[in-house]
Amino acid sequence: MNAVYEKEVNSLKNKKVLIVDDVPRNIDLLKDILTERYQVQIAKSGRVALDIVHRSQPDLILLDIMMPDMNGFEVCERLKADPKTADIPIIFLTAMTDIQHEQRGFALGCVDFITKPITPLTTLSRVATHLKLAEENLRKKRVIEQTTRELDSSLESAIGMLGEISQIHDTDTGVHMWRMADYCAALARAIGWEDEKVELLKLAAPLHDTGKVGIPHSILKSPNKLTEDEWEVMRQHTVIGHQILIKSEAPLFQLAAEVALGHHEKWDGSGYPAGLSGDAIPQSARIVSLADVFDALTMERSYKRSWTIEESFEHIQQSSGTHFDPELVDCFLHIADELRDIKAKWSARG
Repeated sequence: MNAVYEKEVNSLKNKKVLIVDDVPRNIDLLKDILTERYQVQIAKSGRVALDIVHRSQPDLILLDIMMPDMNGFEVCERLKADPKTADIPIIFLTAMTDIQHEQRGFALGCVDFITKPITPLTTLSRVATHLKLAEENLRKKRVIEQTTRELDSSLESAIGMLGEISQIHDTDTGVHMWRMADYCAALARAIGWEDEKVELLKLAAPLHDTGKVGIPHSILKSPNKLTEDEWEVMRQHTVIGHQILIKSEAPLFQLAAEVALGHHEKWDGSGYPAGLSGDAIPQSARIVSLADVFDALTMERSYKRSWTIEESFEHIQQSSGTHFDPELVDCFLHIADELRDIKAKWSARG
């Protein structure tokens, strides 16, 4: 045995191969072929095979097609439908060479066929090949998952930095941004948004005040009540933010641009910049508007005390139908316990 071959054999020695066949003669033959190189599991029916897979997941399955009670196609379909077992390579064992059977097998997700009568060299070659391919696929999948986690972390950090820039003089901006984003996500989820869009909103919401980078410091930090002219300038942060964020075609920044433009619109049409009312205001902006006000009320500032959650809920209720979408208000108050948990989580982080 040469060194390379020996290394490959040893690397596969701990692999588990499940043989599924209702004919004892076929099981014995396959077991004799495979036992020297692999840990072999045996199932004499499809139902027993499913039970074994869920108790002790194999690395590869040799699956007979023609079995009573539950045939191989049905077993394969169930395994591929479960995310926990979908990646296990399945090689069908068949005495038939019908092209329709092959088409169905590959459509269900099998990786290969071994045609009976079974021969040792073909069996060993196919099993070794697909075990190595599965191992490589798993390695690539882990690399992709790790890269995705790193990209997600980098994106979150970048969004945090963008949000901080927009309110650079706000000492509580970081906590406020992500706490408010959690409120947005909770509300969006409660009204039935799909998980993917909820996560997008959670990242888009902290960018709602991006346009403040274009507002003079003298207005942003004015110790006095703003004049009407100054308020006109301040209101432009919604438009500026939209102009900045809309330049990206990525769904995240398209949503962030929508939120930036509309988060100061009010349900009764008295908001800005466009004086939109009701459903004309994008739902994303309505959600962020409500969550942002709620979070601001419960925050302590140098110029105000923090309101209690109950006082804030009361204000939100009183503003239903004027500032806020009444349906969103009802839903927001319905998830009050979840909102309290979010606030407690962030308070615990200091």
